[in-house]
Amino acid sequence: MAFIKVEDLTYYYPETETPALEKINLSLNRGEFVLVLGSSGCGKSSLVRALAGLLPDFYGGRFGGRIYLENQEIRTIKRSALVKKVGMVFQDPESQLIMSSVEQELVLGMENLGLPVSLMKRRLMEVGEAFALSPYLQQRVTQLSGGLQQKVVLASILAMQPEILILDEPTSQLDPVAGEEILTTVRKLNEDQGMTVILIEQRLERCFHLADRVVVMEKGRIVQNQTNLKQLVVWAVKEGSPFLPPLPKLFARSGFTRIPLTVKEGRGLLSEETGGRFSCLSAEAAADQTGLVSRSQKKAKKPSPSPCLTGEKELLLQVENVAYTYENGVEALKEINLELYAGDFLVLMGENAAGKTTLLKNTRGLLQPTKGTVRFLGQELKTRPIEEWAGEIGYLSQYPGDYLFLPTVREEIEFTLDNLHLPKGVRVDLLLEKLGLTKFAESYARDLSSGERQRVALAAVLAADPKLIILDEPTRGLDYELKAHLGEILQNLQKEGRAILLVTHDVEFAAEYAAEIALMTQGTIIAKGSKEEMLSDSAFFSPQVAKLFGGLCAEPVVTLAQGKLVLEKIWERKEEGRQTMRSAEGAEK
Repeated sequence: MAFIKVEDLTYYYPETETPALEKINLSLNRGEFVLVLGSSGCGKSSLVRALAGLLPDFYGGRFGGRIYLENQEIRTIKRSALVKKVGMVFQDPESQLIMSSVEQELVLGMENLGLPVSLMKRRLMEVGEAFALSPYLQQRVTQLSGGLQQKVVLASILAMQPEILILDEPTSQLDPVAGEEILTTVRKLNEDQGMTVILIEQRLERCFHLADRVVVMEKGRIVQNQTNLKQLVVWAVKEGSPFLPPLPKLFARSGFTRIPLTVKEGRGLLSEETGGRFSCLSAEAAADQTGLVSRSQKKAKKPSPSPCLTGEKELLLQVENVAYTYENGVEALKEINLELYAGDFLVLMGENAAGKTTLLKNTRGLLQPTKGTVRFLGQELKTRPIEEWAGEIGYLSQYPGDYLFLPTVREEIEFTLDNLHLPKGVRVDLLLEKLGLTKFAESYARDLSSGERQRVALAAVLAADPKLIILDEPTRGLDYELKAHLGEILQNLQKEGRAILLVTHDVEFAAEYAAEIALMTQGTIIAKGSKEEMLSDSAFFSPQVAKLFGGLCAEPVVTLAQGKLVLEKIWERKEEGRQTMRSAEGAEK
């Protein structure tokens, strides 16, 4: 008997004519690790909301079909009983925080369950240690970084020890190390305690191989429900589906019929395909064999230049000896020095609470440095009101909902132009088309999915045509297709001479689209250089392709295009070897 059973589930949000879910039928077993995939707005979040018993009670709308939990229809289960069985972490963790301090937030759910104080203390200690939150127990949740808020919400749910854990993009704001730790913890709960896990995640490189079952959704329907991941990969390749981690995608695009799911499998396959010679060669010899680099390239590494305007580049942003201390005494920035020129594309990466968002706010003038100066085009930011910089410095925070307050998407974009006294013309329609928002032009932005709201907020920022574009976690909630689209948009803006300053924990995105990377920790920039230099030789801050070829090539391999060149050379040489062998056999006959 299925642990969770969904029969003919159909759901419409209020005042909509298109179903968010249409004729969903699904059976899940107890203890399964289920991964739910699909494009932004395909119905993933709606499905898990329904499984948590939140539709239609908390969202309204029209609901059809049935959901059973252990053979009992979920809508007949009392809310007090359901919360003991099902715990859910939403897409926007900040909306799930209620109490003032971290400790109060972690114990709130347990108090509502009526657990003994002694048990609550034990569980508080456990989740505090598991998620490295013990040092923050007395801090106000509003003073935490987005990533730490995400960890607090997840820890508060796990403290209640539900039978079913539903996670809607739980690592979207976490650095690579924290993201791996969270998923390892969730997998451990799944394996050691038999907890049923239902996970929505866009960064498939982190979790694809962990799943027992993968459900792929499209336009409110389930198009794949697969327990054999290899078969799912075959389907995805055949259909041209974007919902594959970088590594399987790389091998599939390079002509390989055997597709690895992990770096370990990939390196093993490389060893087999080359008879073990590839992994045994020195880095330089391996590069020779694959044809990745020529002898003329074996000189000192030079960072790849950023695309820029012809002639000398214009200096836009100067950050000089900047330090910043919050009112509570936390020293968030220490002696930061940074310059950005027209045509630069710099990504800031680092652990949660490293000071990245604080640095962005200082470069936009939202915060004034405790020490040091920030200049744009030679003028100190503090000499002008912050609103006067809006036409030259565009800023998108990690909370796009803060930007959305008007009746339609079109009006959100027009507001920027009206506020800055800029002509509309065809610019609004062009932005809607460029960001894939035309069909939502007359929709209320807050009714859209997280990824769609992100694009609306970005359109509102880009409407002013700023010279410097500052983005804080812009890939949050975006699927692979939308991230690729965003990356191309930013690279085109870079080629036009705009400077891009971007914070992200998405290593794969940074590897594909950035020109330079700066690494931050504890309020300082510890390293800055080309993406090839910064994203190689690292256990966590490296894309999958860099880990695959680590130590095997003379030059760093960090993008899928670079990796494809290497694999194609291996494939070509293998085919050449087969032809030589066939020719030799023919000559003998």
